[in-house]
Amino acid sequence: MSVSARHYDSILSPIITEKTTILSENNQVVFEVPVSATKPEIKEAIEALFKVSVTAVNTIKVKGKTKRFRGIAGRRKDIKKAIITLKDGDEIDIATGL
Repeated sequence: MSVSARHYDSILSPIITEKTTILSENNQVVFEVPVSATKPEIKEAIEALFKVSVTAVNTIKVKGKTKRFRGIAGRRKDIKKAIITLKDGDEIDIATGL
């Protein structure tokens, strides 16, 4: 499977938090993806970019919070997270990048 520009557009950034670190023990990795991305697109992009086998893709849409800055109401952007479950033996080292 060759890597194309649309694969890079399907994955925005890894999400590194305490919860995602705990998930990594279960062979899972979490990425921020575009809100318009579909599960098959995400799976294809991960497999092409990182040369791993994906067994499952779960997605979560997170609505942006309403916040105030200097008295002016604003809103954070909506994001979509993808929880990628990898085949046993495969791993993605997020620290090295692409």
